[in-house]
Amino acid sequence: MEDLILPDKKVSQAKDSKTIQVFAPATVANVVCGFDVLGFAVNEPGDEVVMRVTDKPGITISKITGDNGRLPLDPAKNTVSVSVRHYLESVGQPHLGLDIELHKKMPIGSGLGSSSASTVAGLFAIKTLLGDDNDVAKLLPFAMKGEEMACGHGHADNVAPALMGGFVLIRSYEPLDVVRLPHPAGLYCAIVFPDVDVPTREARQIIRNKINMKDAVTQWGNVAGLVSGLFMNDIDLIGRSMKDVLVEPVRSMLIPGFYQMRDMAMELGAVSFGISGSGPSVFAFTRDEQTAHNITKKLQAFLTGIKINSNSYVSTINDKGPRVL
Repeated sequence: MEDLILPDKKVSQAKDSKTIQVFAPATVANVVCGFDVLGFAVNEPGDEVVMRVTDKPGITISKITGDNGRLPLDPAKNTVSVSVRHYLESVGQPHLGLDIELHKKMPIGSGLGSSSASTVAGLFAIKTLLGDDNDVAKLLPFAMKGEEMACGHGHADNVAPALMGGFVLIRSYEPLDVVRLPHPAGLYCAIVFPDVDVPTREARQIIRNKINMKDAVTQWGNVAGLVSGLFMNDIDLIGRSMKDVLVEPVRSMLIPGFYQMRDMAMELGAVSFGISGSGPSVFAFTRDEQTAHNITKKLQAFLTGIKINSNSYVSTINDKGPRVL
């Protein structure tokens, strides 16, 4: 992913008075069996970026809130500014003056695409400021540069759904080929974030480099079944297919009480249950909103009982992606 895709159309020169505020959504990546190739966007949580055009050339980050001081203000080290800089270079405006405020409205290291939401918000903001009417998917390579900085690997299963909305398949990385998938309208997602530390880089390092053919065949069948279930609006098929024999058995060891939470969710009527991204967040698909709320309430009570704080979210699949506030 070294070659960035330049927009097909020219963009206008921004005016000094322009300011914009953008929200970009959290995402659930992998979706159990689709490691690095499947993801979907949710309505909440998400991050916000305020971007202003300035007279001084170059990008500055004047404020970051909600991160407890964990994220760098240095524009050379922040995923938002780095991805925006790549975009500006591609459209011939590398010296455009920008000031960025980043407001983290979601937990860092949650497995919900925190860096992805920030990066996408920044890219959507500059695209809108410059009047760039190219398809939003043209921003994907720049967003992947931000992911590469955040976790050492420029995967697209968070940034693609955050940018495009909905349920997304990354069919290929070389060349980049992204497909937006349909999904049942009544599908709800219950998310619980246990407040434990599972860094993405470390979570990737424990994954096996070699797998046996039997496991590979099982995984291929499950990914195909999940995609088929999405196209057919077959929620039962979706549930049967969301099983992971490759990554979940390893990563689940980093999440306290994972299998107990899975059993609770399934007993309460979940269609499926698994890890969101690299964790520690877990999610369940349900057929209705009330079941989703029942599951988050039960799982949070369980986590409280083992002295772990948590946050929860209930959402349908977000088909819109980023938006101007």
